[in-house]
Amino acid sequence: MKLCIESDGGSRGNPGIAGSGTVIYDGARQKILKEMSYVVGKATNNVAEYHSVINGLRAAKEMGATEVEVYMDSKLVVEQMSGRWKIKHPDMAALAKEAQALVREIGQVSFQWIPRKDNARADALANLAMDALADGAKPGFLGEAPERAAAGNASVEDAAQPVRSPSHWAGHKEEPLRFFLIRHGETEFSTQLRYSGWGDPELTEKGRTQAKRSATRLAEILDGHEVAAIFSSPLSRAKETAQIIQAELGEVQLKEAEALKELNFGTWEGLTFAQARQQDPTLHEAWVDNPADNAPPEGESIRELYQRVRTWRNGLNRHYSGNTLVVVSHVNVIKALVCQALGAGPGSVNRFFLDPAGISEIEFYPPSAGACVRRVNETGHLQGV
Repeated sequence: MKLCIESDGGSRGNPGIAGSGTVIYDGARQKILKEMSYVVGKATNNVAEYHSVINGLRAAKEMGATEVEVYMDSKLVVEQMSGRWKIKHPDMAALAKEAQALVREIGQVSFQWIPRKDNARADALANLAMDALADGAKPGFLGEAPERAAAGNASVEDAAQPVRSPSHWAGHKEEPLRFFLIRHGETEFSTQLRYSGWGDPELTEKGRTQAKRSATRLAEILDGHEVAAIFSSPLSRAKETAQIIQAELGEVQLKEAEALKELNFGTWEGLTFAQARQQDPTLHEAWVDNPADNAPPEGESIRELYQRVRTWRNGLNRHYSGNTLVVVSHVNVIKALVCQALGAGPGSVNRFFLDPAGISEIEFYPPSAGACVRRVNETGHLQGV
């Protein structure tokens, strides 16, 4: 079986905070089979590059590959693994030896250099790992489940206890920072399928009804559990939705956060998909294919939004660790938060759908303990609206 690998590594400091990203494709290099984001630790860029290759080759071998094509933007690693350049650095020599052993076990492996722009997905995964290390994560793969105690060690009494939170089965002692994420209700722009970013359309009457339904459902889920604060985007459609939720929950402080504004669509604001494509077909196609690294004219990329949302979330740890927060925002902001909880990069935001007034729930434990997604886009309460 033939597989293709795209891999990349990076270091902020060289040596410094290092991470690697690896994407496994089918033999036609069309279908993604696996993505890996690996926290290397303190290392050089080249060491991180080797980790990305080793992780990819090991995964390909485990998947049964007998032929592999490796694509990288590191000329050094490509030339060294192809046998054309000597390996002098002892750290890289040890890693190269490990990679070469995997090459022999697989059978047929080739290495090909590609421009950085063609390696964006692996680069995003490497940056995700470096971000996680900066946040306190330990070396290893992101998104792996924590080790659990053997089932035989659990008593009958333990088994009979209700499990209300993943902290029970994952062994977390600290309470998580829990987010309930609510997308604002319907607007005229959402019904007309227009790009709606920093513009300020108001809720429709249907949107207000949706917000009230979400407020009622959220109160049911919380069941009296205390909410430390409600955070809202300053844009009208989100703010009005948040005010409706605040009225339902009672004495909860409502705060606005600029970081929760929707993606800035620049000159595409208010345009339909077809109108934006007509304005600049080449750029629009690039945006649709890779919104993480392409931006609308005078707008921002998904990666830029992802980073501002991450920075805002990290800033909450000091004052709200162990608390429950309600966040009322927009589709791309909520997707970014869910992706961060999943350990997925900004390139994953287009892989799931969020309805107006849908409810999602995520938890973040202390950095080394990871995160948990509890629900995504719950919409049962909106039936009949």
